[in-house]
Amino acid sequence: MTKEESYVTRFYPAAKAAGQMFRMDPLVILAQGAFESAWGGSTLATKYYNFFGITAAGSPNAFWDGRFYQAQNKYKLKFRVYKTPQDSFMDFARLIAGKYIDAHAVNSDYKAYAQKIAYSPYISEGNGDNREHYRNGIIKLYETILEVAKKKGLLPPPPGSPSLEV
Repeated sequence: MTKEESYVTRFYPAAKAAGQMFRMDPLVILAQGAFESAWGGSTLATKYYNFFGITAAGSPNAFWDGRFYQAQNKYKLKFRVYKTPQDSFMDFARLIAGKYIDAHAVNSDYKAYAQKIAYSPYISEGNGDNREHYRNGIIKLYETILEVAKKKGLLPPPPGSPSLEV
């Protein structure tokens, strides 16, 4: 199994639950998580269950208890530490729905979402981010994830398609 297939099959349920709760396309959630965590392989994702690079700003909530990890790089950012991957996916979707309203409003169109989130305060050029690289990355990863999800049978059949039930 490829790293892409492993990431999608392992975390699609978390993205789907977060998407249902916060009215987001689960593939958009997976794409942003894949971009931020190198397909779930980053230290933040594997050790601290932070798949989205969410910093430790703000108050604790239902999905984050206030614990953080301080990066040992030139930026010295503090990142949220989650108890489970599911908490990370839920907190991310909560954050997008509540704070990045323009991106949330277009999340059913992954290209429009990528544009809005890349040119929002979610991305900080002061921390070394490149907005256009981020936008293009989200689009490319979404398209890869869509193909994997189709191949693995994770997506519901399109409306109006014949039922397999007898």
